[in-house]
Amino acid sequence: MTEKKKHKHEEVKGKDEQPAVEEMPEAADQASAEREALINQLKEAEAKAVEYKDGWARSQAEFQNYKKRIERDHELMYASMKGDIIKKVLPALDDMERALLNRPADDAWANGIELIVRKLQTIIEAEGVKRIEAKGAAFDPNFHEAISHEPADSVESGHVIDVVQNGYMLGERVIRPALVRVAQ
Repeated sequence: MTEKKKHKHEEVKGKDEQPAVEEMPEAADQASAEREALINQLKEAEAKAVEYKDGWARSQAEFQNYKKRIERDHELMYASMKGDIIKKVLPALDDMERALLNRPADDAWANGIELIVRKLQTIIEAEGVKRIEAKGAAFDPNFHEAISHEPADSVESGHVIDVVQNGYMLGERVIRPALVRVAQ
């Protein structure tokens, strides 16, 4: 190679090497900045994923609570409707029971009414309805409705002397309180 070409080759070589040496720290700084940016993006994405997962878990819990509330409301509505229907039948049962208390002896129709009364009682018991036992029990306004307060020697004060109309419960709910006479 001639001197001129050699010198040009060195100049070209020198030009290529020198900027490459200067670009190395710059490239490293740029790569480091890109790395930091990617790490920040990753952290943000992870935070959003955690936030979305928590939101989803809350939504699932709220939905489960909603389902339970709807089922509970449905059961309460069913029990209320059943209680309302039974409450409408109870006066007829009361009338039949009163008729049986005053029936003539050995009357065929009275025996038939007695069978009907037992059948009605069996039906309402099968539905979970229980008669409130009140005679001789302490007066409780949650289960009894006092129609009179009377002096009574045989019954302790504040206790039920007699039941005028039977009360009934459906499960833990009072459908109709017992009408009672209470001792003073």
